[in-house]
Amino acid sequence: MKNGYKWILLAMLSFAFFFHQADRALFGLLTIPIQDELHLSDVQIGWINTVLSWTLALMTTIAGFCGDRFSRKWIITISLMFWSLMTVCMGFVGNFMILGIGISAYACVMFFRSIATGGGESFYAPSAYALIAAHHKETRSVALSVHQAALYIGLMTSGALVAWILNGLKGSAWVTQHFGELGYWRPVFIIFGALGFVLGILFIFFLKDKKDTPEKKELAVPEEKKSPLIEGLRAYFCNSSALLATSGFIAIVFVNNAYLFWAPKFVAQKFAAELGDKAVAVAGNGTMLYHHICAFAAIMAGGFLTDALVKRYPRFRLLFQSCALFLGAPALVFMAFAPSLVTTWIAVALYGVFRGCFEVNTHASLFDVIAPKYRSTAVGLLNMIAFFFGGLSGILMGHLSEKYQVAGFEYGFAFMGGVYALAGCLMLISLFFTFKRNRITE
Repeated sequence: MKNGYKWILLAMLSFAFFFHQADRALFGLLTIPIQDELHLSDVQIGWINTVLSWTLALMTTIAGFCGDRFSRKWIITISLMFWSLMTVCMGFVGNFMILGIGISAYACVMFFRSIATGGGESFYAPSAYALIAAHHKETRSVALSVHQAALYIGLMTSGALVAWILNGLKGSAWVTQHFGELGYWRPVFIIFGALGFVLGILFIFFLKDKKDTPEKKELAVPEEKKSPLIEGLRAYFCNSSALLATSGFIAIVFVNNAYLFWAPKFVAQKFAAELGDKAVAVAGNGTMLYHHICAFAAIMAGGFLTDALVKRYPRFRLLFQSCALFLGAPALVFMAFAPSLVTTWIAVALYGVFRGCFEVNTHASLFDVIAPKYRSTAVGLLNMIAFFFGGLSGILMGHLSEKYQVAGFEYGFAFMGGVYALAGCLMLISLFFTFKRNRITE
């Protein structure tokens, strides 16, 4: 077990991240039936996405600060159980009264989906990434790649799982009786949330902090003194390479938020005549599966490639990420204006490849220039900035779709390609001018 627990830890956190990302995909996959039942506009849906991102941005800073000072095991476990419970609650949203005050369905969705679920999910990443980095040094890129791969597995299977559950629920007398004729989307949230909550219970017994592992006890390493918050802020904001790495992640989150929330509806509407009554299921399954299976392959191959080359060329991570952004830009434009369903799937797959090539080193690049004792705080700040600006894509796409319908989605995703290209230029500044000065050696 001396070296085995780090892989057990990785497996447990990967399962948690699977539910984290599958849960995030649910709303985008079910946008059309949710809108049909609750009568929500595209702009309202866009604000739900934006408020979710802003909640993540606000709370992840607090989460990062807590992750450097308190038990990461309990932060991760409570986070998982809380957001899973809020996902269950999403299955029961609707108009209801509290103390004589009417609460609209839109307000309920905003609270349970954007504020409560987002607040719970925000506490996972800073502690999880820091815990993985603490256990994995020589195998850090591979470990972070495996963990990130769980994101893609969750997302690429979510479409198929949702389609399978919906097909099983449609026409169910029990669902119609308890949730109404349009409410077949509701049990999907209840099922996913319940499974995540059960996993959280298992974490109570099997997840361990770094100081609890056998290898830590054998080495008798003293517990590191906690640093003041101001030092963590200075380590991040006074570090030009960390800020430039953040610019690339902003672009990834900005585009990814728009993709998860709007790509299923975009494809379903653009090819509605071709897909008929299967538009929602086919569009949801295709946008999630083809994109994320390619991203999964890229991130797994990229992890081994990076660990092999970064020893000889420390700036390889940055070069790899810059190329991914520059190549991902035309793939997004191609996706926006693809003339057929087949060419759309090809574009979606290419975008997935280049996204995976970037994300394999998202946190490893940050950790290359941030000292270990500040890493949870740095991840919190990274997520705060990325999700604040990334959240703007949700409302942007909502306004474009309401004004221009399908063409609005096309303009929006083409604009996303420009965001990728700009971020690639900023990453090159770190590659050529700042990384050598800021690099941390362990």
